[in-house]
Amino acid sequence: MGSTASQQTIADARRMFFRDGTVPTTLVPSPILESWRRCAGAGLDAASRPRIEPLTAGELRREQSRHDLLRRASRAEIAALSAVAGATDCIIVLTDPSGLVLETVGDAEFASRAARISLSPGACWDETTTGTNAIGTAIVEGRPVLVRGGQHYFEPHRILSCAAVPIHAPTGEIIGVIDLTGPSGRTGRHSLGLVDLAVEQIEHRLFDGRFADCDVLALAADASMLDTSRESILVFRDDRLVAANRSGLRLLETDRAAIGSERFETLFKDERPRSDGIETLRTRAGASLFAKRRIARQAWAPGRDLAAPADPAAPILDRDATAALERSVRLVNGGVPVLVHGETGSGKEMFARRIHALGKRATKPFVAINCAALPESLIEAELFGYEDGAFTGARRNGARGLLRQADGGVLFLDEIGDMPLALQARLLRVLQDREVRPLGGGKAVPVDFHLVCATHRNLKELVDDGRFRADLYYRVAQYTVELRPLRDIADRRDVVGALWQRLAPNGLKLGADALDRIVAHDWPGNFRQLSGTLRALVALAGTEEGEIGLDMLPADIAGGRDEAPAGAANDLEAITIAAMRRTLEEAGGNVSLAARRLGIDRTTLYRRLLWKAN
Repeated sequence: MGSTASQQTIADARRMFFRDGTVPTTLVPSPILESWRRCAGAGLDAASRPRIEPLTAGELRREQSRHDLLRRASRAEIAALSAVAGATDCIIVLTDPSGLVLETVGDAEFASRAARISLSPGACWDETTTGTNAIGTAIVEGRPVLVRGGQHYFEPHRILSCAAVPIHAPTGEIIGVIDLTGPSGRTGRHSLGLVDLAVEQIEHRLFDGRFADCDVLALAADASMLDTSRESILVFRDDRLVAANRSGLRLLETDRAAIGSERFETLFKDERPRSDGIETLRTRAGASLFAKRRIARQAWAPGRDLAAPADPAAPILDRDATAALERSVRLVNGGVPVLVHGETGSGKEMFARRIHALGKRATKPFVAINCAALPESLIEAELFGYEDGAFTGARRNGARGLLRQADGGVLFLDEIGDMPLALQARLLRVLQDREVRPLGGGKAVPVDFHLVCATHRNLKELVDDGRFRADLYYRVAQYTVELRPLRDIADRRDVVGALWQRLAPNGLKLGADALDRIVAHDWPGNFRQLSGTLRALVALAGTEEGEIGLDMLPADIAGGRDEAPAGAANDLEAITIAAMRRTLEEAGGNVSLAARRLGIDRTTLYRRLLWKAN
């Protein structure tokens, strides 16, 4: 009965399993049953509370630092999913390849409940410790897993409903997991689909800046999918397949065992494309595909952020921003600092990443620092590094610090207007002397980086109010780029169309009326809000064909209200309710059928629609 099985069905299956040691697969999905058997074979007591020993704060910081590239590569998708999580009382969890929770975001109240059973940063949710759970079981299975309520092996975990998808590196190994967890019965197949889409985009991004010494092929059954996150990617070194994404392996009708073993001539009938244009390539199985030889964008270097570009909207610029980008690249190449000013969500970090990608230091690190996000107690150590024993909890061999990690590349200081005054003085000294002195009395170390800063604040007003140093302002704002909010972009119809083309399958269209309302909307969250809403429309459409009409849009957009919405979470909530109503109508009012199609419980469908009506 899969993920739509009732809690009573699950309870019956548990009784049968623990009494007889077996249960029909009609009562519980095969991955769950196999996991139960592994847990029972390991001697885990399902009625007890698992013994989870979270890391200390210092140990957690070390692990987070060790997996910093994974965290940054996942940042954009986690931010988008967090809007869904916040609207549905859920949390998003990112783990390392062993199941160690690195971070959680989402609904604060549910996060507090989850922490009571150790689903929080620093706890390890591998299957051998915590029994059957979406994170640990997805790692063992190597594929997406949904675990709802009593399908968890340990009784205390039955309050959870979890959808987890492992993140695979281009070379095939698991490097982490993204999980969406909520109250029992809250998540279903639609949640698993959203997480799977996010992971697919992360995995696609992990190919950027790598395999400069290889032939990288992009393939698709539909040529319009090339140069999007939905394209298939195969990487060959000396005719041997050395990397591939999931879509590429599916096209070849093979699995990750092919990586490192298969050769080009065993996979394709035609010769490898030698030009950069689109060619036709036939597989040994007889399929005809569109293929394009990709040039490696940048050679990867230690410390390089694999997250660029971090959002589908990143390369999409209006005409004025494109001209400003060209000027900014020339200035930064000449060592002139650039300040990017714009509203939240207007693409400041993405603009900075494009400066880096197009500049002469593109092969060197891009280090992004959000001055508003770093805890004030840690920001100095994070920026400047520290020596062994500089403070309690410091690493044994110290740390280089983010400023030194940017050496040779581009340093991006986001929300610099939120940097504490005391730290502004230290940063000014670094910019003047071009050297960093770590905490704990270490020797000054020379640094060489190009500087790009960004803020949504008016720095001149902050200077007048005494909250930002005038001397630092004149250092970082030698050239200022104003990114206009989305509502003020004249050609935003083209921008929306370009973004939709990147996000949606070729057969899924935006209806004329829907496009008109989307273009006319104020979008106070700018590109971030627009991207998240379009991404949700694609996911909730549930098909690769058809047309998005006005009835599928959030109410404040479809109704043409001019006032600003409460935020992306409200938009996504409205989209979810609209999808539920549409599915119920298509099911002829049959609540059970509609719930099965949506992958949720019938009571959940009742509750959400009645709550919205009242």
